[in-house]
Amino acid sequence: MVKISVVVPVYNVENYLADCLDSLINQTFKDIEIICINDGSPDNSLQILEEYAEKDSRMKVYSQENGGHAVATNRGISMATGDYLFLMDSDDVLELNALELSYNRAEEKDVDFVIFKAINYNNARDEYYESEVYSMNKVYNLVGDSVFNYKDLGELIFEMSVTPWSKLYKRDFIINNNIIFPEGLIFEDNVFFYNALLSAERVCFLNEFLFIRRWYSTSSTTAGDLRFLNSIDVTNLVIDTFEKHGEYENFQKNLWNFKVRINMMRYKKIKPEFKETFFNELKKDFIKIINNPKYVENLHSNLSYGNKKLFEQVLISNNSFEFDHLRNAYANKMKSNNITKKIDFNGLFSDIYKQYWNVSTEEKEDYFHAMRNFVVELYQDELYYDIFNKITYRNKKIMEQISISTQSSEFEIIRELYNNRNKLDDLNNKRQILIDEYESIKEFNDSLKSSNSLKLAKLFNFGN
Repeated sequence: MVKISVVVPVYNVENYLADCLDSLINQTFKDIEIICINDGSPDNSLQILEEYAEKDSRMKVYSQENGGHAVATNRGISMATGDYLFLMDSDDVLELNALELSYNRAEEKDVDFVIFKAINYNNARDEYYESEVYSMNKVYNLVGDSVFNYKDLGELIFEMSVTPWSKLYKRDFIINNNIIFPEGLIFEDNVFFYNALLSAERVCFLNEFLFIRRWYSTSSTTAGDLRFLNSIDVTNLVIDTFEKHGEYENFQKNLWNFKVRINMMRYKKIKPEFKETFFNELKKDFIKIINNPKYVENLHSNLSYGNKKLFEQVLISNNSFEFDHLRNAYANKMKSNNITKKIDFNGLFSDIYKQYWNVSTEEKEDYFHAMRNFVVELYQDELYYDIFNKITYRNKKIMEQISISTQSSEFEIIRELYNNRNKLDDLNNKRQILIDEYESIKEFNDSLKSSNSLKLAKLFNFGN
């Protein structure tokens, strides 16, 4: 039996596979097996694997029909025989001393797994850069070189890298706790990691950059295609994982904010042609949540202000177009007690209203509903009265007309009637002024006539 089993799922990575394999076969730690699962690659990946396997007997190559990253990785784990398990992505690079350093730390501390740092590499720009999600400096500053588990981390467990390639796991720990990747999904690392973290009694941190994470536009986690819908299922599975370990109550606030934040991040990154599909699935998911008595009871108090607004805006929007306009309109609002002092709401609302008359006929109905939802949400805001007292009479009337209309055509009719009424009021006011002036002149003339009549009567001695 070897000390470390390295599992490498491989799919369509002919441009990067050699770099990955070179970093494995040249490790300073030699007592390893490298299990490569070719997941039905249509390119030259299998040929490259076989060429390397001919040169290094530690490499074992297996092929299967395409089943996805999780299927290939789970198969490789089931074949592993080593004391420890390292899960490698086939388009990344491992520092040559990574397995030696992490193995020594795991043996020294007698832990279920070791966590270490990773550096980002932008393939297009040929640049390396650090990010907190892979550096995990906050975690190291808390735990240092001590042995810990999730109970020592508190909310920091949601600021850790969930990727399997920044950990060296004890194989028995993974097998005995039945920790596997959910199959048929991307972003499945989240479920695997939280299952492992909540199961582990002893973990340690190795404060070294030992992995190079390659970023490029066609990778599964950056492609922005329909697979991004998996994010919705994955966040639900993470909540289920905490339920399974009896930790939902302790972390429910973090879990719901994590769910909204992660899914909105995926929504923003998905390609435009898939945005409507993602929005519809997310709205269905949110509706299920509010129909679940267990979750909805504390959902409102658990979500942060920003995530609460996102959640509500998804529910009240009819489609992605409407949601995006609602978000853009609302994004300018400051979430503080000084909101009305810092924002020109007359300018903000006037811009929103003016844009309505500029959108195309096809977009007008969607834009109206986005505008109406913004107004309705503003009515429900705790600062509404303060805001309402600071906007002009004209904007108040427009807001009222938007809120009582059910569609764009109805709003335009109400608006036209109101404008015509104002014109009529102006005419009536002018007419009344003329009438008043006429009455004044008539009254003066009558008094003048009366005065003259008296003078004539006296002159001719009438009435004597």
